[in-house]
Amino acid sequence: MPLILASASPRRREILSRFIPEFEVVPSKASEECSLREPRRYALTLACRKAREVHSRVSSDSTVIGADTVVSVDGRILGKPKDGEEAFRMLKLLSRKVHRVTTGYCIIYGGKEHPGTAVTEVKFRELDDALIRAYIATGEPMDKAGAYGIQGRGALFVEWIRGDYYNVVGFPLAIVWKLKELDFEVFR
Repeated sequence: MPLILASASPRRREILSRFIPEFEVVPSKASEECSLREPRRYALTLACRKAREVHSRVSSDSTVIGADTVVSVDGRILGKPKDGEEAFRMLKLLSRKVHRVTTGYCIIYGGKEHPGTAVTEVKFRELDDALIRAYIATGEPMDKAGAYGIQGRGALFVEWIRGDYYNVVGFPLAIVWKLKELDFEVFR
């Protein structure tokens, strides 16, 4: 039974390959528009939408993993920034605060959906304007929820995390555990 990752994210691909060496990548074409405001429901809705869209295009006996990650702070959901100014506003908002990184995931296996979420808390140090602008100039924040990558230079902003580090990267290990529960061999 083929395993398919419904994501173009190189970070998700790299993390999954540590545990399951053979899988296909089929990026989802599903809309990422969502009017929900609660982070878990928002991320889970998009993850399931992505998994369903890819599952509709591949063999029905395939197992498909969809995922979506959002950052939330002060009641606001922060997705990927549209431009440098939006990235600046996001990082300024995260400065000196605890925020939550929520990843929704949906595994379609055996004709059934197996959804879930993972939440990690992250505390940022104080970020001054010059540091934020220098970081934006690297281009790193532009394709990441909340405008930072903990696996890159954005790690310098983090004072502490509580929860799954890989969730902050965008692929929580809860997905690997769910695959194991579904009888995928994860340590080959």
